[in-house]
Amino acid sequence: MAEVWTLSEYGEHGLKDVSYELLGRGRALADSLSVKLAAVVLGHGIEMSALDSLIAHGADVVYVADSEHLADFTCESYARILVALLEEYKPQVMIAAATTTGRTLMPYVAVQVHAGLTADCTELAIEEGTGNLLQTRPAIGGNIMATIKSPDHRPQMATIRPHSTKKPLRDAGRVGTIIRIPASPAWKNEHVEVLGLRSLEGQSASIEEAEIVVSGGKGLKKRDNFTLIESLAKAFGGEVGASRDAVDRGWAAYPHQVGLSGKTISPRLYVAVGISGAIQHLAGIKTAKCIVAINQDEHAAILDLADFALVGDLFTILPEIQKRLEARSKV
Repeated sequence: MAEVWTLSEYGEHGLKDVSYELLGRGRALADSLSVKLAAVVLGHGIEMSALDSLIAHGADVVYVADSEHLADFTCESYARILVALLEEYKPQVMIAAATTTGRTLMPYVAVQVHAGLTADCTELAIEEGTGNLLQTRPAIGGNIMATIKSPDHRPQMATIRPHSTKKPLRDAGRVGTIIRIPASPAWKNEHVEVLGLRSLEGQSASIEEAEIVVSGGKGLKKRDNFTLIESLAKAFGGEVGASRDAVDRGWAAYPHQVGLSGKTISPRLYVAVGISGAIQHLAGIKTAKCIVAINQDEHAAILDLADFALVGDLFTILPEIQKRLEARSKV
């Protein structure tokens, strides 16, 4: 029976969290199809503990390609291996995270194997009776959710928004199979030479990776008031987020937009200020560990999702929180 595959991402610090999130998605699909779940890992110096961890988090099979030619991600090298594996093993489904790697690699591979690809999905399911992958993603500027399927081509391919699901629990008792792909000189990219990697200086950290995010919405009324969000985020040691309304009004730049039409995030703490809670916004924060909502409207939809709800005037509440945080920092 053809397997369900996930693409794991391995870097200098080991496996990235999205690798485990994908296993959670893939496990549900594989169980629906009654087939095995496999993880594919490409890189250099891949530790055995990482492979064991993939099995412990749900993989039945792990395919490993380890070579110095794969130390740095280049699309052509990674695609060459992945295409060969897809043609040999013929999985039913192949999913990856909608990260820089996934967004670059998966379209390139899909063209090579003549498969369809749905990008930036938020939900996946298997259609009863057909085995088709139902791929749901925002469309028309995030105003509707479209469900797409590829009934005539295999593998069915999709990229999934990072942080749109929680990673599965580790089960140290699980057993699986590790298949190592023999290294080949053909994996070397003859067209691209990586000279080095450099971090962007003076750039704010991505809200997708932030532990704390403070977001503002149209309840702030004007751009000048958005400085309250920026100050509070700084006091928390977190990042600034914004609703789509706030971004459309020019109060914050698009990289700060939270929701299906922006970034899907899963911080330890999410503070929503003056945000009513449109369904697209709620879907973008549903995996946050703790949600605090500050809103004057006691019927605002976001209050139903929040762990803590402060109903009142944000222009009174925010300065008080700010004052207490500053006092606490001096202790």
